Amino acid sequence: MELNGKSISNKTSILNRVKNSSSLGDIIIILVMCTLLTVAVGNKFLSIDNLISVCRQFSFYAIMAIGMCCVIITGGIDLSVGSVFAFSGVVTCMAMTDWKLSVFSSVLIGCISGLAFGFLNGLFITKLELPPFIATLGTMSIARGLSYGITGGYPIGSLPDSFKFIGLGYIANIPTPIVLMIVLAMVFSFFLRKTIAGRWVYAVGGNEEAARISGIKVDAIKILVYSLCGLMAAIAGIATAARLGVGQSTAGQGYELDAIAAVIIGGASVSGGVGNVIGPILGAAIMGILRNGLVLMSVSAYWQQAVIGVVIILAVSFDKLRNKKK
Repeated sequence: MELNGKSISNKTSILNRVKNSSSLGDIIIILVMCTLLTVAVGNKFLSIDNLISVCRQFSFYAIMAIGMCCVIITGGIDLSVGSVFAFSGVVTCMAMTDWKLSVFSSVLIGCISGLAFGFLNGLFITKLELPPFIATLGTMSIARGLSYGITGGYPIGSLPDSFKFIGLGYIANIPTPIVLMIVLAMVFSFFLRKTIAGRWVYAVGGNEEAARISGIKVDAIKILVYSLCGLMAAIAGIATAARLGVGQSTAGQGYELDAIAAVIIGGASVSGGVGNVIGPILGAAIMGILRNGLVLMSVSAYWQQAVIGVVIILAVSFDKLRNKKK
């Protein structure tokens, strides 16, 4: 009887966890959106080509959102990711075309540039004690200005096919960006759930002062998550440059808002201490499906931006309501 009681208790616990999961809510939203779009635009939405295009497109946002999620879990914010996205893509393309470096070396340099910007953000926030909003707003301008400065505002093209594979290729019939997103999601999920540093990320976001008193190196954790966020923005920017076949200083404008929205829609709290890796991916999927649906319904790009803004406000509002209930 005891075993049966424990079994029932475990089942109840699992059911409660599923009910309270924000991921379940996101999945329901995705299913509802897909149904509505199928009714609105017919088979165009459910065509294989369109679905692959949607998944490929939102994978770039999702990669960036995974890094943003780590920052938001600590109670921070990073407004520089869109500019770092552009800068890393431009630097990578320039390394191949102007400096004649190999694809591997160029991608490595691009990733290091993103990591460096993230590291600077972490230093400004922890050592200069700047608010995350101000620190990352500053680096956002620096990264964007450098992107324009080194390119003169001109796109950088004539990229090798081996580089374009990152954005346009397939691995086992799955688009490379989606494979990249899945691999990175697994790595970050392991980091957050299974490592001491990952648990410290949640501790810092839950109660920074208590974490500091308990001996957690709060500054080191903040520098780490901002560095990882910069790296993920760089990876997304490099993959996008590979997909488009060109590095552009104008790339990634407004992407910081998309990344933040994806994280909040995915269930993370702007107050910190809450979040997981699957959430930003589902949030990015919702954003991607929404954008694709608006395009298929011939909605102007200007109105699309307005709709995304409304979604961000609603997501943050729901987050506040969720926190009040708790």
